[in-house]
Amino acid sequence: MAKREVDIAIISDVHLGTYGCHAKELLKYLKSIKPKALILNGDIIDIWQFSKSYWPDTHMKVVRRIMKFVTEGTPVYYLTGNHDEMLRKFADFDLGAFKLMNKLVLDVDGKKAWIFHGDVFDVTMQHSKWLAKLGAVGYDTLILINSVANWFLTKMGRQKMSFSQKVKAKFKDAVKFINAFEQTAADLAVDKGYDYVICGHIHHAEIRNINSTENNGSVLYLNSGDWVESLTALEYHDGQWKIFQYRPEDFETEVEDDDKTDAENLDDKLNVNALLEKFRQETH
Repeated sequence: MAKREVDIAIISDVHLGTYGCHAKELLKYLKSIKPKALILNGDIIDIWQFSKSYWPDTHMKVVRRIMKFVTEGTPVYYLTGNHDEMLRKFADFDLGAFKLMNKLVLDVDGKKAWIFHGDVFDVTMQHSKWLAKLGAVGYDTLILINSVANWFLTKMGRQKMSFSQKVKAKFKDAVKFINAFEQTAADLAVDKGYDYVICGHIHHAEIRNINSTENNGSVLYLNSGDWVESLTALEYHDGQWKIFQYRPEDFETEVEDDDKTDAENLDDKLNVNALLEKFRQETH
């Protein structure tokens, strides 16, 4: 499979270090693209639940693949989220092609894109962080149970299902929260004069124009979804935004794996294992 060239690729809510993370699929996606810029829009490593007990090799390979972009000179912007909020005290860290930031304003073919994770709009995060963390553990447990159930469904020749999406669909409050989140982001973006507002956090991929409820004007709202359930990314190429949706049939022929030859060099240059160990020590 030849690598696809894209101008900008945006991923968020990967949650490396949790059972729900689809690192294997994400790795295939990252190997399949040749971006001019890669934006990691928060919750890439789930520091809330980070431990020594669960860190599969595929999760490390995702980190190495991201670092490989950096060593090749591809600009990589890591924007902090709530699950990796520990990194916020290191905001504005700049290491060549790698930049750690809380938010980013990017010129996209003459238009201004305002990019940030979006947890600032979450009332639960702002006022009851312990409740949000408890919810995160419950969500990860639900995903784990869902994976087991889907394994049995596949063996029986039946279609997979998403427990969490079914739960969300039954609660009108969840839909209201998503709509309010999107509208708030759009209102602020219009007020600040941005053309695009790009978020993550709510695990719901979207591209749509939203009119401001406070000012005359509209903005293109985009959300990159997640790599826990929806397995989506945002891509910008040839003047157009689109949502990339991972499908297994598109990756039957994989890009040649060069991670094996580069792994030691990357670890020597960037000391990835030492960085991850630091995360473990500071969060437990």
